[in-house]
Amino acid sequence: MSNATITTASLMALKQRREPIACLTCYDAAFAQLLERAGVEVLLVGDSLGMVIQGRPTTLGVTLDQMVYHTGCVSRAATRCLVIADMPFMSYATTERAVETAARLMGEGGAAMVKLEGGAWLAETVAQLARSGAPVCAHLGLLPQSVHQLGGYRVQGRDPEGAERIRSDALALQEAGASLLVLECVPSALAESLAQTLQIPVIGIGAGNRCDGQVLVLHDMLGLTPGRAPRFSKDFVAEVGAGTGFAAAVEAYLSAVKDRSFPASEQTLA
Repeated sequence: MSNATITTASLMALKQRREPIACLTCYDAAFAQLLERAGVEVLLVGDSLGMVIQGRPTTLGVTLDQMVYHTGCVSRAATRCLVIADMPFMSYATTERAVETAARLMGEGGAAMVKLEGGAWLAETVAQLARSGAPVCAHLGLLPQSVHQLGGYRVQGRDPEGAERIRSDALALQEAGASLLVLECVPSALAESLAQTLQIPVIGIGAGNRCDGQVLVLHDMLGLTPGRAPRFSKDFVAEVGAGTGFAAAVEAYLSAVKDRSFPASEQTLA
């Protein structure tokens, strides 16, 4: 594993070399160190902490103060990984609020990039953040912060109109200055097409194995999430054996992402 710090340029180089990017969510210092030692390139401090850490039914109740706190826990421990912080629900409803939110997540929290959910309507916000020096990760497909508007956690872009909307949004956000794109729960053919079309790296979750990289919620990957795990996830602790420890499971995930054996057909939604 190289000791070089991962940057947006590093991720672009991985895409150009067609080497899949490994990303996991992370919420604390101990796991940040474990994931970094394993060789994971990107740590996403996701608002998914509302569900896996706080026990909430959705991500909507997570506050900016909480995101800054958890981002700081991760960024202080991860000296090599690129740390992305989710901008929580309604914290980027206006461009002015988005800039203030990014300033806290990067200034106080130490994030190297911020992530927001939504389509072309966010283009001006993305452009202003980029002009202000805040790298942006866009997020399309299933948008957890819009779960009530979407009517549940459902695959997006299955019909031609939905697929074209996602494609148009992705191009608009790239043009506005986004440095990365997360595609969640979209058909694998659409995800592969976008990864080939866009210049920026495309990270998939429930989007097939032809994206430029993969991300999972850490607790899903370790088999720690209570109740039924998402279909697109995989329990890597069960795969390597519970007695081998979390580090072995993370290494197995990293290897499976790199050789594109994950996600397999059973973790591909459409």
